[in-house]
Amino acid sequence: MTITSFKTLTIAAAMLSATAGLAQETTTAPDTTTDLGEPVQTDAPQPGQQYIRETYGDWGLRCLRVEEGPEPCQLYQLLLNEEGSPLVEVLIIPLPAGGEAVAGATVVVPLETQLTEQLILTIDESDARRYPFDFCTQAGCVARFGMSQGQIDQFKRGASGTLRIVPAAAPDQEVVLSMSLTGFTAGFDATTAEQPQ
Repeated sequence: MTITSFKTLTIAAAMLSATAGLAQETTTAPDTTTDLGEPVQTDAPQPGQQYIRETYGDWGLRCLRVEEGPEPCQLYQLLLNEEGSPLVEVLIIPLPAGGEAVAGATVVVPLETQLTEQLILTIDESDARRYPFDFCTQAGCVARFGMSQGQIDQFKRGASGTLRIVPAAAPDQEVVLSMSLTGFTAGFDATTAEQPQ
């Protein structure tokens, strides 16, 4: 017998002995403290992470995982360009009752956007509305604006909307993105129910 074969047999024997010992422990004492491990949920959102809790048509209820208490949530849709790449984020959150604006919208566009051209939003065949950009971060440039009850009703009745931005590298061109309104009513109502009273 070679030294390698001997080492292999010795290791195998040690493993068999350890396994037999464990089997004997679990057979004779089913309530032992043998650690059976704990499942690890690697895909579960951790505190501080955002995740989609529910989906309503083409809208998602995006929430922030917190240690305890209610999680802040927003209605969310990611808009794609003609090549199918993610380009613009749209977030809508109901506001407390009593103000002229019943909801707040946040639209995040790429950094390479011509900010002076602003953001233009159209729902179905309605008149377009123009909104300025507030600031830019590493994630993109942000336009924030309020929405009246009439605008929310328009979203609920509508079939689709368009968002228009202008690239800074090509200011004579425009990028028009389609925004589906499928599921908006159910999503907005669910988001409203999530808000603290």
